[in-house]
Amino acid sequence: MSTKAVEEVKEETKETKVEEKQYAKKSGDLSSKLQKILESIEQLTVLELAQLVKALEEKFGVSAQAAVAVAAVPGATQAGAGAGAAAGEEKTSFQVILASAGDKKINVIKEIRAVTNLGLKEAKDLVESAPKPIKDNATKEEAAKIKTLLEAAGAKVEIK
Repeated sequence: MSTKAVEEVKEETKETKVEEKQYAKKSGDLSSKLQKILESIEQLTVLELAQLVKALEEKFGVSAQAAVAVAAVPGATQAGAGAGAAAGEEKTSFQVILASAGDKKINVIKEIRAVTNLGLKEAKDLVESAPKPIKDNATKEEAAKIKTLLEAAGAKVEIK
């Protein structure tokens, strides 16, 4: 994970903690069990939070990325309605998606690890569960670079 991405996650975590505290103040009816969970979450590091989110996604079969992707594109409905007006605007953030790993799965896993800073197991799981998003909110240059690296390793990559 790049330094910028880590800083963004830290900032989002701080904002989330503030929102959670505000929610807890507003709703004094949180059970003691929920309050203990909230206090435990507040003490986690960013990496531990990321691991917790991944574990919850796997256990319950949900994805937190879908909510983030929707929130990241606030004008999506307007762009769909006014396609003629939006044609002049250039998209600034892209999503890089691993369509398939191809024949050289090990090389693709190595490149995924280099691009995302995931551990070996997480990178392997991502590659085996393709199609999966690799990176959200990437710049055009960054998305093209990732696509080039992964395609050189034998993967099929889409940019949306």
